[in-house]
Amino acid sequence: MTLKKYALTIIVMSLIVSSALPAEQQQSVGDKPSPSGGRTRSAVRAMNGMIATSQPLASAAGLRILQQGGNAIDAAVAAAAVLCVVEPMMVSPGGDLFAIVWNAKKKELKALNASGRAPRAASIDELKNRGFDRMPQSGIHAVTVPGAVDGWARLIERYGTMKLSQVLQPAIEYAERGFPVTDVIAADWQVGLTHKDQPDFAETFLPNGRPPAAGEIFTNRNLANTLKRIAAQGPEVFYRGVIAAKIVRFAREERGLHTRRDFANHASNWIDPISTNYRGNTVYELPPNTQGMTALLWLNILEGFDLRSLGHNTPEYLHLLAESKKLAFADRARHIADPAFYQAPLVRLLSKDYATDLRKRIDPNQVMERAASSPDGSPQGGEDTVYLTVVDKDRNAISLIQSIFSNFGSGLVAGDTGILLHNRGAGFSFDPNHPNRLEGGKRPFHTLVPAMVFRSGRPWLTFGVMGGDMQTQGHVQVLLNLIDFGMDVQRAGEQPRLRHFESGLALETAIGEDVRNALKNKGHLLTTSPGMFGGYQAIMIDPKTGALSGGSDPRKDGSAMGW
Repeated sequence: MTLKKYALTIIVMSLIVSSALPAEQQQSVGDKPSPSGGRTRSAVRAMNGMIATSQPLASAAGLRILQQGGNAIDAAVAAAAVLCVVEPMMVSPGGDLFAIVWNAKKKELKALNASGRAPRAASIDELKNRGFDRMPQSGIHAVTVPGAVDGWARLIERYGTMKLSQVLQPAIEYAERGFPVTDVIAADWQVGLTHKDQPDFAETFLPNGRPPAAGEIFTNRNLANTLKRIAAQGPEVFYRGVIAAKIVRFAREERGLHTRRDFANHASNWIDPISTNYRGNTVYELPPNTQGMTALLWLNILEGFDLRSLGHNTPEYLHLLAESKKLAFADRARHIADPAFYQAPLVRLLSKDYATDLRKRIDPNQVMERAASSPDGSPQGGEDTVYLTVVDKDRNAISLIQSIFSNFGSGLVAGDTGILLHNRGAGFSFDPNHPNRLEGGKRPFHTLVPAMVFRSGRPWLTFGVMGGDMQTQGHVQVLLNLIDFGMDVQRAGEQPRLRHFESGLALETAIGEDVRNALKNKGHLLTTSPGMFGGYQAIMIDPKTGALSGGSDPRKDGSAMGW
């Protein structure tokens, strides 16, 4: 079966599955509110395997791998590579990756940090000498060594059952033959006009001098050739071979500090995730240099409140979320940095006693004074990310997130490689006294956080929310929807969300005027943030039956698919 026919078949199957509920269940699902106040889709249910991603072709590619006998890890890497083609403003082989993996046979839970490091020659003084007074948000000095390709290889090497060359084939086909651009992605593509003066970028991503419209066919044959090289020669070609040489040559032409040695020295790291227990559920996140500890600390603070009694998205509930968020984010700003350079006091920060002390600072009737202000210690941008999750027939599970940080990353395409380079270096601090300060060979603060939740020692939920500092804010709100309010895996991701900024509190439009006025009376400054509430994907494993149910955020073009 050809790729196009296969993808069409899967999409049709998915639509049939989504509408195949008994009439009485269809009615109850249809009554559930969406973020815009309309009707929602139902959760997708299956037994043999499931994938949820932010783009249907990526979901179809992962499902294709599962049906060919691959496992969850094989399918995840295949989908991640396809997303680099079909959602290019969000993700690229020129970005970074993190994952949490559950191996069902070994009963082993591990995490992979596949983020890259700054060039060895990078420093605050060096950038000051070049005329910068803050960390650049785009351009070559925001580019760290990309870690995603090594991450793909390490995942397949340790937990996969297929070869890297096999799982990259769907991405190669889409890059070479083309695909129709989806609606949400077409809207996101408009930001590409910001980089129209970069010749390689314009040639790659602005065909005919403009972003492609929804439904137009887009190809990236240079990227197809690059992916073919990686498929044939493995990650070595990216870090020590011809691709590395091309990227470094391009970087030097842009007056960057990158060297072949910086690429050759790159290595991903297998690490242990960190966790907390929230109402009997063990929530796993990644340690620094990611913001995973923030969600865990925040949950610890909230555990001391009877949230259900407050009511979902009431003024009292939203006030409590916003105030506890400030406390958790204060420690986020102080402590998240590369652990090779700074050891955050995680034992203290994640203790229940510490959360109890923080909880006492919350006034249920009034906003607190700003808990912390550290704009130079934490990244301010970073909305552009893809999250995906897969569970297979053996109940291996992977929670994977991959990103280029800002929309279209650094705005730089490395010559004829077709590779868009990320701007993860923008996550460094320019404060010489901050743990996250720019230093050569150092990993920056990362907003990327995949998550997994266990019940009775086994995976119950694998999920993530995309979107800069919205990721941890989304993690907490989704988990409260599931655990405290008993929502299903689809409804939990569709509920209207808040997003707290230093400039104020943003609420999605379905949260009514009466709630907004009550929050103003408590002292909240309300602000607007259209399109900035993240994108969620999740798979839940029923502890009794083992059945899978998947949810996919209607804020994105994505879908959950099972078989």
